[in-house]
Order: sequence, then structure tokens, then C-alpha cells
Amino acid sequence: MNRILLLLLFALIFNSCKETEKKDLTEEPRPIAEVFGEFYEFKKSINPIEATKAGYSKYNDTIANYISDDYIFHLKDRYTYFLEELDKYDSTKVSTADWMSLRVMKWDCSVKLQGVMNPIVTVASPIYDLPSFELMPLFQIQSLHLYVAQLAGGTSVQPFKAIEDYNNWLSRLDDYLIFLDTSIDKMKVGMEKSVVLPRVLTLKMLPQVRAFIDIPLKENLFYQPILNFPDGISDVDKDILESNYAAFIKDKLTPKYVELNKFLTEEYLPKCRETSGLLDLPNGKETYQYLIKLHTTTTMNADEIHELGLSEVARISSEMEIVKNQIGFKGNLKSFFNSLRTKKELMPFNNPEEVIANFNAINDRIALRIDSLFELTPKAGFNVRRTEAFREASASAEYTPGSKDGSRAGIFYVPIPDVKTYNTVHDEALFLHEAIPGHHFQLSLQQENKDLPEFLHPESMGVFVEGWALYAESLGKELGVYTDPYQYFGMLSMEMHRAIRLVVDTGLHAKGWSREQAIRYSLDNEAESEESIIAEVERYMATPGQALSYKLGQLKIRELRTKAEKALGANFNIREFHSQILNSGSLPLVLLEEKLDGWIASQSK
Repeated sequence: MNRILLLLLFALIFNSCKETEKKDLTEEPRPIAEVFGEFYEFKKSINPIEATKAGYSKYNDTIANYISDDYIFHLKDRYTYFLEELDKYDSTKVSTADWMSLRVMKWDCSVKLQGVMNPIVTVASPIYDLPSFELMPLFQIQSLHLYVAQLAGGTSVQPFKAIEDYNNWLSRLDDYLIFLDTSIDKMKVGMEKSVVLPRVLTLKMLPQVRAFIDIPLKENLFYQPILNFPDGISDVDKDILESNYAAFIKDKLTPKYVELNKFLTEEYLPKCRETSGLLDLPNGKETYQYLIKLHTTTTMNADEIHELGLSEVARISSEMEIVKNQIGFKGNLKSFFNSLRTKKELMPFNNPEEVIANFNAINDRIALRIDSLFELTPKAGFNVRRTEAFREASASAEYTPGSKDGSRAGIFYVPIPDVKTYNTVHDEALFLHEAIPGHHFQLSLQQENKDLPEFLHPESMGVFVEGWALYAESLGKELGVYTDPYQYFGMLSMEMHRAIRLVVDTGLHAKGWSREQAIRYSLDNEAESEESIIAEVERYMATPGQALSYKLGQLKIRELRTKAEKALGANFNIREFHSQILNSGSLPLVLLEEKLDGWIASQSK
């Protein structure tokens, strides 16, 4: 009897399990918006500075220690979790727009998880979501110590509007000091494993660190918010904040910079390598191939990119010859480059304000024709601003997006280290790239797009973002600029600069090129100054693969435009084409091509 009862009980349990299993198999996944929302909170939490940049205040008091072991373990766990969640959906369970966003998220999680598993790379740097190096976390450009200093002055994305903002910044700086401690520890591990910076990059970093040592309090960049209190803060609170900031700088920040400088000078520098590329590091070849995939969203290898670069350099050189002859220059291209570097007519300014005014004048001319190419234009404003003095010497022109709510405009930063030698030959192309219709258009429209899930609003997929901006440079004649042949040559020079990157970046990191070889190749093929070229080559050394994204993204967008023009003929609408490129946020190139192919097919019916 007991046996029969046991058998019956087992049968009931078995059938119950089968029913549960059946239910699980047929159960619908939760709304995809919930997964998107969860992912967005995760993205903000792992990169608090990017959250601040996007206008979210929740994380204004912290910095992620993105090279710590705990942090890296957390990334592995979360990216794995989100990939498992996304596998529960197919195209029948979500809208067309959400399916595209899901695939972007899946690509992001997959490639980031692959990076987390890499022994050299970490993939959540606060700097524009660029990858960093776990054992080489500090370098001379796009490094956290520079970014924090940029925030410190009170004129960037870190808010200083109320007492809470001032206190948040001090809390954030406490986390920054922890990051610096971790950096020193990790760099010591790197010294043991022969994963160290090139000596020349460390030498460039030392003045950046020393700039915050032995400096009068009121001249210290970290004290500047105290000198520019907003209205509404009482005298008593001002006194408290003054005291707190002064004590922090004296007792915590300056001693940490002294410690960092001592470590870099006495311990790290003697261990630095004389070589220039990743190829010379353990797992360097594999790491570079990963960074190519991350930055370009393609499966191209270094050799393919190198050959493409050589081909593009040759093509653009031919176009340059035509413009050079139109101008009437009698020498060869290299001689013409040299003449441009020293031509007084191209260096007309006496003060930095004139440089800024020239860019504003370019904006006025473009505004007259912008509607002929674009039906989508952003609501957000922007302004042109000189790059801060502390980073101006090694900085390139750049764009920082405004806040999502429009309270802070986008900023086009222009370095003017010496106004007397500031050369205008690239100004029109530079404006098209950084401002309108380049970064300002694309990134602002992305933030303002209500059809995108929140996690895609701040997303900055370099190959799309930079590819679009370089493509935007080619629109100059359609927008009423490049009427001066020197300015058109400046556009060709900037395109050549990006083509050279394909050759030089792969040369440094996959073919054993030296820094000097890369500099020489660049000098032979473009009109940039030697000082600028040196800074650029050292940038490629510090951020392998990132510079590849510009040209590869531009070539893909131009390829898609040509495909659409041929397929649609008289029915091709340039305004609609640009909308299709811009209305889905930053896309991996494979998804962008798939989307545009679908649009072309729909327009052909």
C-alpha cells in the first residue's frame, strides 16, 4: 500500500514538473523595455562620469574604479547575464525598432565581454566609453587624470550650481584618489609582467602630473569652483566650502600627485619600453585584433586595413595634385605641404577670440543651406570654446555633447596653444566634422530621439560617430563652403590624415613600426605640422585601433550613399538618406548596412 502511495506521489510530482517545464518553455519573456532599462542603469553605474555628461545626477559623487579586480569581475557577471536575457527574444516578440536596439545591445555586450576576458584590456573607461588598459591605466591623452582635471575647473560637464554639487565633487575626488592608488598598484604588476608604456608616453605624462604640484592655491585648477560661486550660496556655506576645498587640495590631492610623480619618475620610467606598439607586449597581437573589432565593428584584420590605407593615401594624393595645380604651386606635394605649414596668409590671427569668431562665421554660412540636406536637425545649441590651458598643448579639437535636457549646450573645443601660428587651412572641414553637421548633429539627434531606448541616447560607437563626422566633411561644397581652394585642400588634408591613420596605426601595432617611422610617413604624406603629427602618432600609440574608426566608418557611409543613388536614381532623396543614417543612433556597421539595404528596397517598390 505504501509503495502504491509512493508511486502515485512520484507520478504527481513528475507530472507537475512536466507541466512546469512546459509552462517555462512557452512563457513569454518580460517586456524588452524592462531589459533595456536595466541595462541602462547598469551602464550608468559602471561609468558615472558618462552619466553626469548625459545630465543624470544620481552618480555625480562617484568615479568607477574600472581597473579594480572587483569591478572587472562585476562586468563579466553582468555582460553574461544580459546576453542570457537577450537570447530569450526573437524578431517576432518585439517591434522592428526594438529589435534593432536589441541587436545593438547584444553586439555591445558580446564585444565588451570579450574585452573583459582579455588579459591586457579593460572596457569601461570613463573617457568616451573607450577601452583602457588594466596594467597601463594612465597615459598622456584621453586618460582619467586629464579628464578629472577638465571637470575640476567648473566649466565642463560637472555641475557646480549648489552646495550639494560642491560636496558631490569632493566625494568624486575621493574615489579618484582611490583610482590613482589602484593605478600605481596595477602599474607595478605591469612592470613585473613587461606590460608597460613606451618611455616617450610616460615622459609626456610627467608634466601633466607636475602641473598640480607646487602651485598656489588660487591658481590650482581644482580650486577654481571656489572662485566662481553661483548665486544663492550663503557666506557661511562659502566659508565652509573654501575650507574643505583648501584642506582637500593641501592634505589629500597634492600629496597624491607628489606620490604619483615620484613613482613614475623613480620606479616606472626606468622600466618603460623603447618600442612603440602592442606587438611587443605579451598577447599584443591578439589584443590589437580585438581592438580592431571593437573600434571598427568589422572582421577586418590589420593587413587588410593597412593595404586599404595605402590605397586611400594614393587616391587622395591624386586629388591633392589637382588642387595644388589649380592654386598654381610649381613644386611637388611635399613642398606644397611645407609651404602650407609656413604660409603667413593662413595664419592671420592675433588673439584667440579671432579664431573663435572665424568658426562662428563658418556656422553662419552653413546655416543658409543646411535644410537642403537635412530634414532632421537637433534642438540642442552649441558653442565654440578654446581648449583649457592645462591640456591645450597635447589636445586635438573635439566635441563634448550637451546635456539631454538641453540645459547645457554642446561644446566644440579648439586648442590654440599659439595663436600666431594657428593655421586656418582646415577650419571649414574641422567645423563640419566637430559641429554641424558632424558630431553636434549626430550626437544631439541621438540624445533627442524618443524612439530609442535610454541606453542608446549616450552611446558613442566610434566607427559610426567618427565615420559620420568624416563623411560630414565631404558635404562642404553642397553646404556652400570650400569655395576657397585652400579650404578644399584642407578638407582633402583632413581626409588624408584619416587615411594615414589606417597605415600608421596598423604599422605601429601590427608591423613593428617605430614612433619615428610613423612620424616620417605622416610628414611625407600630409600637411600637418611636425608638432601636430608627433602628438597624433603618440595618440595612436596610447589608444590602439581607435583612429581606424574614422575612415572605415566614412567609407561605409559613402558606399551606402552611392549604392542608394544608383539603385533609386531620380527617386533618391538626400534628406531622407541622411535621416535613415541618423535616426537609429550609433550602429555597428553591419547593422547600418542591413538597415539601409532595407530602406533602399522599400523605396524601390
